Amino acid sequence: MTQAFVLSGGASLGAVEVGMLQALSRAGVVPNLLVGTSVGALNAGWVAGRPDAAGVDALAEVWRGLRRDDVFPFQPLRGLLGFAGRRQSLLDASGVRRLLSKHLTFERLEDAPVPLHVVAVDVLSGQDVLLSRGDAVEAITASAAIPGIFPPVEFDGTALMDGGAVNNAPISHAVALGADTVWVLPAGYACALPEPPRAALAMALHGLSVLMQHRLALDVERYESEVDLRVVPPLCPVTISPADFRHSADLIERARRSTEAWLESRPVGREHQAALVAPHDH
Repeated sequence: MTQAFVLSGGASLGAVEVGMLQALSRAGVVPNLLVGTSVGALNAGWVAGRPDAAGVDALAEVWRGLRRDDVFPFQPLRGLLGFAGRRQSLLDASGVRRLLSKHLTFERLEDAPVPLHVVAVDVLSGQDVLLSRGDAVEAITASAAIPGIFPPVEFDGTALMDGGAVNNAPISHAVALGADTVWVLPAGYACALPEPPRAALAMALHGLSVLMQHRLALDVERYESEVDLRVVPPLCPVTISPADFRHSADLIERARRSTEAWLESRPVGREHQAALVAPHDH
């Protein structure tokens, strides 16, 4: 039986997935196939090399030490050039590449101990692209290249951007790859902000995350009758912007406890799971 983990995008809310991974690994639920998009591709890249509980705990330590500048470095000159049409993005992806180069345990996707696939989008065609071979750092950076925030990544001659723009939780690819059971780990979105985000980066990420939740809900509704689909309930309420990395430790702990409680409830009936991830009034 092929058991896949599908990890969605969500920027700093990727910490939620880490708590879910901790609960699943401690319960003996481990993947033999990983499919990730955006920050979910980063988390999947780690798990592909360290799938056991100790490895996931080590990932949690990395997340607890992350700061916004590690991922979204302040670059005022580049930002001005971006607004002036002289650059494709407000930031560069050097921080993402540094994190990947430091922590990945394999150089190419096909060498991952647990089979790893990441999703990006062809900038020109708008079609999602499944990356299963090639340079792991570049593939995952492409999957996380948020449009306008980070520049597209040239990969095998194709300009690629964040997979979340089209397929944020790529259930379809896990099914096509032959998964019998698909565990979906959604980072969720900030469903309970007290006011609209004030900063441009935070507003862009929040808007994208809401859009991606709509697509995820549609995919869950489509595939829950075709495959053994198990959607781990995302956290709610969430008052933290996806641009804010200061609350990773709390998100990890909340998600771990929430997922443990869900697993203990023995979730065998999986109808209407789309409601778990659809945008909602908390």
